Amino acid sequence: MIKRELYLNQLYEFIDKPLIKVITGIRRCGKSVILKLLKEELLNRQINEGQIIYMNFDSFEFSSIDKAEKLYTYVKERMNEQKRSYILLDEIQEVDSWEKAVNSFFVDFDSDIYITGSNSRLLSSELATYLTGRYVEIHLYTLSFSEYLKFKAIRAGIGIQEMNTKLEFNIFLRTGGFPILHIADYTPDTAYKVVYDIYSSAILRDTVQRNNIRDVELLERVVKFVFDNVGNKFSAKNVADYFKSQQRKIDLNTVYNYLNALQGAFIIDRIPRYDLKGREILKTLEKYFTGDQAIIYAVMGYKDRFISGVLENIVMLELKRRGYRVFTGKWDEREIDFVAAKHEAKIYVQVSYKMEGESTIDREFAPLLEIRDNHPKYVVSMDELWRDNINGIKHVHIADFLLMESY
Repeated sequence: MIKRELYLNQLYEFIDKPLIKVITGIRRCGKSVILKLLKEELLNRQINEGQIIYMNFDSFEFSSIDKAEKLYTYVKERMNEQKRSYILLDEIQEVDSWEKAVNSFFVDFDSDIYITGSNSRLLSSELATYLTGRYVEIHLYTLSFSEYLKFKAIRAGIGIQEMNTKLEFNIFLRTGGFPILHIADYTPDTAYKVVYDIYSSAILRDTVQRNNIRDVELLERVVKFVFDNVGNKFSAKNVADYFKSQQRKIDLNTVYNYLNALQGAFIIDRIPRYDLKGREILKTLEKYFTGDQAIIYAVMGYKDRFISGVLENIVMLELKRRGYRVFTGKWDEREIDFVAAKHEAKIYVQVSYKMEGESTIDREFAPLLEIRDNHPKYVVSMDELWRDNINGIKHVHIADFLLMESY
């Protein structure tokens, strides 16, 4: 098990704090490994194994524990009465009304609780009612480019400094960041089959079953529309209009429900649009991205025209990993790919495949040149030759941008 310090350090800060630790993320992004590494850390801190209760509800061993009452009984019987118990519950959403049991553990016993789940309904209004002010969420993403390099370097027995990061990025661009793809060797076809199976599981278990969706074929058509438009602005009405043009009716409420269900399973991520002049969040023409770029290729096949949207997807995920709140920006009639804010810090990022000609340079730099503040501004591309900065706006290769210590 390779340690992912970004998330482990966040988790370690909350050990023995009076909060329920909720770890969320798309299926197979590494939540179970994080929980196992946490167990190792607890043992290293001289906590007895008898104080740790670990349950993985994807395992057949716990398949009979499907209701809150059974979960409560099982855990209560194994509680350490003299010392604090550490309760680690993996894929807890498989247990009906689990939040009632978890709330009781928190209230009734001396316990430190960690739970993981593959659906954002884990933090739904119902859960919030039970656990208001009692939980902290740590969202786990698939591997960043930096983590990908670390995984590959460990497997190859070399240092990251010995790797050609530009060439490695070309591989990362296609294979994505699901950890399972980077702990063994896969052909491209096999890798995409693995990713497609992860996607199918998330669609079936975390989207269709949890939201009682009956028309699975229509849902998958909506997914393909989103993936075909990654990096483009669109609204639910655009989706409905597209289906109407294909002689297939779908009402706006169904589109909204499907998009919300897909977002709930972390298959897609909605990025709101922010008017920089009016300083308000706009409610139309948002952008949607996916939980990992490899899902796009696994579902849609590899197409060169996806490249710009996929690059934006990778940058968006990196900004979110680093704790930024991410928006797309509007400045008069011009568009800015990302406006990212964290505490008082703010950065602006334009993403382009290549700087091919004056029109491309103007399109990417002009919106940033109009913003007269002192926050960092970047144009990120795959261009290895054209490296000029313009009036303080930095042009950076995407591999270098992803590996920067800070922005």
